[in-house]
Amino acid sequence: MYGVCHSGIAACSWGPGRIDIFTRGTDNAMWHMWWVNGQFSGWENLGGVLTSAPTACSWGPNRIDTFVRGTDNAMWHKWWDGHQWSGWENLGGVLTSAPAACSWGPNRIDTFVRGTDNAMHHKCWDGHQWSGWVNLGGILWSAPTACCWGPGRIDTFVRDAGSSLHTKWYENGWSNWTHLGGGLHSAPGATATK
Repeated sequence: MYGVCHSGIAACSWGPGRIDIFTRGTDNAMWHMWWVNGQFSGWENLGGVLTSAPTACSWGPNRIDTFVRGTDNAMWHKWWDGHQWSGWENLGGVLTSAPAACSWGPNRIDTFVRGTDNAMHHKCWDGHQWSGWVNLGGILWSAPTACCWGPGRIDTFVRDAGSSLHTKWYENGWSNWTHLGGGLHSAPGATATK
């Protein structure tokens, strides 16, 4: 189980008793290990050249989607389809943070990044195609994080220049930004039970 991580860790689960873990290694590739049947696997090199921590989400059994910032500052995507890992797919954009990703249902993925304007930008997969990048505003001082707790519901969280926590959510449309206070020294993290 030992490994040398060069970034934060991303984790997701596609079913009971299963956890998949991703990190950037000292070689800047994405490394993967998983927990199943009460034990961890060894580390698996999934390649790529990462300039951020990875993020991961799952929209169904035996499905994992991962996202990273590449050396071109674009968002890159790699997925497990139940049988094999895909190659790397360039989803564009100009990222100044690690991406965040979540899924509120089958074949749905929402991703969030900090852009060069320090605003939060959003790109989603609707089951057929990727949307363009949409500017959701805000002034981010960290990578965003996102979680989904029901169909059609997304909650995002960011740290601002004053180290406060802000949130913006989607439910039949995007809310305004809401200040939640606090004194953060890192990017926030979020999770939800469904």
